[in-house]
Amino acid sequence: MKKIPVLLLVLTLHTSVFAQQFADTAFNPLISRPEYPRGKGPVVFIDEGHHNFHTKDGRYLPFARLLEKDGYVVKGYTGVFTKAELDKGKILVIANALNRINVQDWYLPTPSAFTGEEIGIVREWVNEGGNLFLIADHMPMAGAAAALGAVFGFEFSNGFAVDTLNQGPSYFSLADSTLTENNVTRGRDTSEAVHRVVTFTGQAFRIPPDATPVLIFSKDYISLMPDTAWVFDKSTRSIPVKGWSQGAFMTFGKGRVAVFGEAAMFTAQLAGPNKTRVGMNAPYASENFRLLLNMIHWLDGR
Repeated sequence: MKKIPVLLLVLTLHTSVFAQQFADTAFNPLISRPEYPRGKGPVVFIDEGHHNFHTKDGRYLPFARLLEKDGYVVKGYTGVFTKAELDKGKILVIANALNRINVQDWYLPTPSAFTGEEIGIVREWVNEGGNLFLIADHMPMAGAAAALGAVFGFEFSNGFAVDTLNQGPSYFSLADSTLTENNVTRGRDTSEAVHRVVTFTGQAFRIPPDATPVLIFSKDYISLMPDTAWVFDKSTRSIPVKGWSQGAFMTFGKGRVAVFGEAAMFTAQLAGPNKTRVGMNAPYASENFRLLLNMIHWLDGR
């Protein structure tokens, strides 16, 4: 733990370096075998009704375009969740929803982005055959989605998952068992197998016993729990997160749920004054887009 003060300085600088994030519209990976002909796949909703930091035509534009290349019909979902509207799609993606009070102010408290009624509707929709892809990043997004994750058995930590030994992105690989081999990482055949995934901070969470982990934190990781996002000092509380997850999936009733604790890994962004590539477009994250497609295929039951 002697390196923590240096780590806190690095994290504090991070917020100024990557304060501005824009979608990288040039990101266009090859999909050699699309799941569906263009525009012929099922509807995938991306939530835009809960002050989301990532939306279909905003920071998750590369996410949406990748799925469209794979044949899916991607639509923004505005307004509150209702069963009638959710039934018009097959997969619901929620990426970094926020409560109204935290849109500008990223400090505690971080109340739920969803009403209790909405959480009950989404749970029942999944139970009856819907498919949820819940992505909730570091504080305050983790706190805003905690109640929704909890109804499926996931316990979010409303903090920042960081490596105490190394700076920069987090690397998960099959070689060190931080990335697990499973139906999702294997893909449809060996050409789609995922061997390494990169994430960009985010949160750590505990998973229910019947969930399959995808990304597992090593002993070197902790979760920093500040009162204000990206503001750290020697008094900032930390908790060990060895064995906790940053990605997992499970069946729930007749439906399926995937939960990830970091959002940039599934988009392509240009960040900061130097327009640093962060996400699927980063040269060291070349397999991230494949994990995203594999995850969507699993949610789709393919």
